[in-house]
Amino acid sequence: MDVPDIQYTRSGDVAVAYQVVGEGPVDVVWFRGMAGDLLSTWDQPLIVRHALGLAAFSRVLGFDKRGTGLSDRVREAATLETRMDDVRAVMDAAGSERAVLWTAHEGSRTALLFAATYPERTAGLVLLEPSVRGTGSSDYPWAPSEEEWRQRLASVREGWGQRGFFAELLCEWAPSLAHDDAFKEWFVGHMRRSLSPGAALSFFRTMKDADVSDILSAVSVPTLLLCKPGQRPEAEYVAQRIAGSEIVELSGLDGLFTWVDDDVHEQTMRESERFLMRIGRPHEPDRVLATVLFTDIVGSTRRAAELGNAAWRTLLERHHALVRSRLDQFHGDEIDTAGDGFFAAFDGPRRAIECARALVEDVQSIGLELRAGLHTGECELMGRKPSGIAVPIGARVAEQAQAGEVLVSSTVKDLVAGSELTFEDRGLHELKGVGEWRLYAVSNRP
Repeated sequence: MDVPDIQYTRSGDVAVAYQVVGEGPVDVVWFRGMAGDLLSTWDQPLIVRHALGLAAFSRVLGFDKRGTGLSDRVREAATLETRMDDVRAVMDAAGSERAVLWTAHEGSRTALLFAATYPERTAGLVLLEPSVRGTGSSDYPWAPSEEEWRQRLASVREGWGQRGFFAELLCEWAPSLAHDDAFKEWFVGHMRRSLSPGAALSFFRTMKDADVSDILSAVSVPTLLLCKPGQRPEAEYVAQRIAGSEIVELSGLDGLFTWVDDDVHEQTMRESERFLMRIGRPHEPDRVLATVLFTDIVGSTRRAAELGNAAWRTLLERHHALVRSRLDQFHGDEIDTAGDGFFAAFDGPRRAIECARALVEDVQSIGLELRAGLHTGECELMGRKPSGIAVPIGARVAEQAQAGEVLVSSTVKDLVAGSELTFEDRGLHELKGVGEWRLYAVSNRP
């Protein structure tokens, strides 16, 4: 069998490895939930049949996520936003305008964020046992507790890369093959090539904190959820929050992998094909997930009175030029300008935070102080201007910010988990007209 050639594309400064398999009428972007290595994947016939099974009715775009397999190792932890950027980069490189995203477990968080942010490029989602929150809570009890995470991170730190550690993982992830020496040998090599010890620890730390539960209602594309019967409640948690989604139980699934069992593999391919074939021509989206940014000059009335109309107008022009330059740098869209404040929208929360931080520093050079507030949520598109509840929430967050402060909602903080950004808890705030929210200030500490 000829292994599809490895190709590379750039996602920012990172080289992402990908392959194209098949020539079907629908594009499917397939990426692994945690780890992966494109080349050693093709050494294992069981997982190869998954790729070829999808390719029988679609064009499959498979890739190694940044920090894994053949893609560049990265110094910073990969966030959901950067992984979302990698999906878009692979689609662009392969000439794919719209695709179904097929992934599993923690990979679901990237797929869900992508679908909510770029509905016009997402034909649908197929999610195997999706995980949407890293740490358990009263309304999401299926994720590990803080103590369980402490133990898991310690075991990864001490054991990742060692044969005995991977043998234990295999017992959990594919119990039916735990004593198959040939499969075990492949599995150990595949996992070692997929993630280095440091990269593995970084991945698990990010997944502990990453949370997309707040954005599920913003996903408007057809969604198929696959799960074993015992994990149906977790799948229902997701399905209840994504309109029109459906659940299919894989009765024989044992462990994490659908492709190790003949019957489960056949059912998975059958359901995936059925789902792809019933997706009609999608409507143009009227809702998207966006991060809204509101900025305001502190003490603007006083400064205007001190300077006089002409000098104040000149200073405002310099301020506006600084803001627009940064919006252009961080790919933000200027939505509105009211007096001395800006309303902008971004397709990624990290970019919005970095823009706000830069603006707070920039305006100091012209003798001004700025405060900024951010929120990520579903926005309705009225022409090019986003509207909906996310907009007033963002405005109310900004009202709570102090001079020189970038204040964000808990949703924004959860979506940038894994970045080097740190936050200071500002507590619960009753925001006028939009309810109670926990707010966080972006810390200036490294």
